[in-house]
Amino acid sequence: MYLAIDIGGTSIKYGIIEEMESDIKIINNFETPTNAKILKAPGIENKIIELAKEMTKKYELEGVAISTAGMVNPDSGEIIYANENIPDYTGINLKKVITNQFNLPCEVENDVNAAALGEYAYGAGKGHHGLLCITVGTGIGGALIIDDEIYRGHSFSAGEIGYMIVEGKEFQKIASTTALVSRVRERDNTNSELNGNIILERAKNNDSICIEEISKTCDIIAQGISNCSCMLNPEMVILGGGIMAQEDYLRPIIEFYLKKYMNEDIFKNTKLCFAKLGNFAGMIGAYYKLKQKIFGIEF
Repeated sequence: MYLAIDIGGTSIKYGIIEEMESDIKIINNFETPTNAKILKAPGIENKIIELAKEMTKKYELEGVAISTAGMVNPDSGEIIYANENIPDYTGINLKKVITNQFNLPCEVENDVNAAALGEYAYGAGKGHHGLLCITVGTGIGGALIIDDEIYRGHSFSAGEIGYMIVEGKEFQKIASTTALVSRVRERDNTNSELNGNIILERAKNNDSICIEEISKTCDIIAQGISNCSCMLNPEMVILGGGIMAQEDYLRPIIEFYLKKYMNEDIFKNTKLCFAKLGNFAGMIGAYYKLKQKIFGIEF
């Protein structure tokens, strides 16, 4: 059994992964607030140590797999860059901490890379050898798998597509769920609670503001996918993140704009998929990376 942990700016998800023939099962999964702004990196490190202690008392663990926000050196496990969502996180090395404290093998992976690995090995990308994974949430993240391997780039920052410029602005500043909520709130005259799923539900009930802003978001996302596809020519594009669970509503809109922006041949030869593993993708992908390192397993 393996402990899998997914560290985000808002919450930390963790659970026990058990291998079951060609599939896996997550048992006893939990979620706890990160409290990143209060605890900062040292407090989060202590939190990870404490929950690992708790799990080692209950299970005979064979390793620890960690998916985390921030740019990660995949060999050393060090966080080489993190933004203000987790203060003081740059320089933290959870791999070294877990290995030293518990004498267990540990691997640390960037959260979007981990999600891509999870979908590649067990989800929407299973059976394929190359894909571009895009997650839409607080920001926008990207990860690229080429010939069954994560492509990391010269300084481990390949796939950071949220920073590319679309319509003269940073992609994630105009196409993320955060941007969608902000635009709807600006046009909405009520003080009602808003998030991505609420906006989707309102759109399904013919709310014109929500319909228009979702369409705008899908338009920009399609431009981003088209730009990436011109350079990378991926076998498939997988869309993940909270609102992307609403495939039935979003797919026709995104495909409409993809046909508008993409080269006809590239569109025809690029498979569009929506993530299947949900909130567990990062944990599962981190586990897959750990399993590769320990056993040298390939899919």
